[in-house]
Amino acid sequence: MASTGDRSARNGWWSRWAEAPQGVGLRKAIFQVHLWTGVGLGLYIFVISATGSVLVYRNELYRHFSPQPVVVDGAGASLGDDALDRAARQAWPGFEVADVRPGETPNHAVEITLTRDGDRIRRLFDPFTGEDLGDPLPLGYRVSAWVLDLHDNLLAGQTGRRVNGIGALFLLAMSVTGAVIWWPGARRWRRSLVVDRRRLNWSLHSAGGFWFWPFLMMWAVTGAYLSFPAAFMAVVDYLEPFDPSDPVERFGDRVMYWLAYLHFGRLGGRGIPGCGDLCNSTTKAIWALVGLVPPALFVTGAVMWWKRVVRRWLKPGAAA
Repeated sequence: MASTGDRSARNGWWSRWAEAPQGVGLRKAIFQVHLWTGVGLGLYIFVISATGSVLVYRNELYRHFSPQPVVVDGAGASLGDDALDRAARQAWPGFEVADVRPGETPNHAVEITLTRDGDRIRRLFDPFTGEDLGDPLPLGYRVSAWVLDLHDNLLAGQTGRRVNGIGALFLLAMSVTGAVIWWPGARRWRRSLVVDRRRLNWSLHSAGGFWFWPFLMMWAVTGAYLSFPAAFMAVVDYLEPFDPSDPVERFGDRVMYWLAYLHFGRLGGRGIPGCGDLCNSTTKAIWALVGLVPPALFVTGAVMWWKRVVRRWLKPGAAA
């Protein structure tokens, strides 16, 4: 049995945590974990969150910028495949023509695929003059695809996807440690819920972290799932072994299904009663706006770090 002294020590520790946690050693250690994780990953989280807010509307962007057939003015006979082949190789020296795809009508631009050392490019050519008309994908479509690749894979394929998963786990650590160090004490916790113009930067960081904490946790968990789906499914298979003789949907399968759609707020048509197109547009708007909270937390946290730490280091004689 625990001694009276042990119980008194624990009660004293909890009392100090409840009333004035700033002086508790464990809280100081957790604060350092939160601080330096934020310093190390702040720019990464800024980029991932900002691109995520845009990609909430990924489907809409792709529809808006979807390529349209290019019709050219011309009369008479169009060029043959051999002539178009020569025109393409002349426009792109060193490339070989892999495919020539005529349009639906003689006046539609011809799409030609060229390759060199494993690289592939697609270009549109005038079927009458052989002039290079540019990329078949509009700039907006290509920018949207680039932003998607940046967000999902950091422009580095499967390696970038794994790095993203590790980043999601660090975001989870920041969210948990942030929740712990947010507690300011029993007498002051209410002021940490609102924005105070007298302490604008600190209160934005504190209140924003509190009110949007569920979103931060959700994005951390769903981001880890999208990067490491096999690991999550392995946990599901361990907790609920799949029975081939009774292939019913498991509870874990439903959880995995929702993790994917929760990440981008696409909730319309997912079996939620009353959540149709209006609900879907509302949730996506909320996700896009709240996606700007992590960059704001990074900025406010960086300002606090600058004022409280860096500026002290830069003072003359600080290292003495």
